[in-house]
Amino acid sequence: MQTNRTLYSTTRIICLASVTALLAACASMESTGPKAEATLESRSGSTVSGTVSFQTVGQKIRVEARIAGLTPGEHGFHVHEAGDCSAPDASSAKGHFNPGAKSHGHHGGSERHAGDMPNLMTDSAGKATLSAELDMLSLTESSGGILKRSVVIHADPDDFKSQPAGNSGKRVACGVIHAVASGSGY
Repeated sequence: MQTNRTLYSTTRIICLASVTALLAACASMESTGPKAEATLESRSGSTVSGTVSFQTVGQKIRVEARIAGLTPGEHGFHVHEAGDCSAPDASSAKGHFNPGAKSHGHHGGSERHAGDMPNLMTDSAGKATLSAELDMLSLTESSGGILKRSVVIHADPDDFKSQPAGNSGKRVACGVIHAVASGSGY
């Protein structure tokens, strides 16, 4: 009887230690690296609003978007070269962020603009959420970084092939990407 209790206690301790190690490993997968955020402003007569956050996760950037006021369906979604959303049509944001001087393409391919991201999928109420991990981006102010650039939502879906911008239509929202202080969360 005592042997069974000892075996049970030992097995329980091993299980608890294994769970603790697994939780620690999962926690270490999340980055405490740089974070950034853009608050979207409506453009081109739209009523679009929302936020887009960026966080370094390993060698990639996790992009999370929470958007309202879009028409139902798909919408092009890109990082643009200039951190200027002052024009009524967001043309001040200039073209797609493209430090590699590549052709426009699919966000999952290697031949694409660094700023090419997945289309936003909007529900019937005009809301969209997105969570994606992308490469070719960094949260710096360098020539290859996206801080102080802008994120733009377009009226139409990106076809991921038309040049130079995927035939995604007018710009309906724009926000400048700013660093978020460490520990402040989203």
